[in-house]
Amino acid sequence: MIGRSADWFLAILGGTLLALMINYNSLLAKHTTPTFASWVAHGLGAIAAVLLVMLFGRAFRPKGKDPAAPKAPIWYYLGGIPGAFTVILAAIAVNSSLALSGTIALMLVGQVLFGIVSDRFGLFRTPKRRIVLTDFAVAGAVLAGSALIIFGGG
Repeated sequence: MIGRSADWFLAILGGTLLALMINYNSLLAKHTTPTFASWVAHGLGAIAAVLLVMLFGRAFRPKGKDPAAPKAPIWYYLGGIPGAFTVILAAIAVNSSLALSGTIALMLVGQVLFGIVSDRFGLFRTPKRRIVLTDFAVAGAVLAGSALIIFGGG
């Protein structure tokens, strides 16, 4: 049970950090450009990633084994490209009439819909799954909530 509690905590923490990141990136984009804000976000993320790899790579390296890790396919490293576009587009959208809450709500809609498509076609080596009516109900509920946030916030 403790493991599930940690998962919930980490998910909420990740969502909070995402909202803060979008807020600060849009503020930076407002005073500079969305592209510069994306470079700053990804530069800081790269520095943090290198530090974490150095810290945990040494701490968790198996004793007495070859430290060489298996090579990942090159396309695994392309995940940063959509991330960079996400930061740029979020910075533009947050500074529009959507504001922060509308931008995050519509990002959630996009994630749910892409998850449904990924499940259907088995993208990223996930098991293929039929799309059921519940999937559309979830997407509709998130979309309805997004509409309430965007149009009801008047």
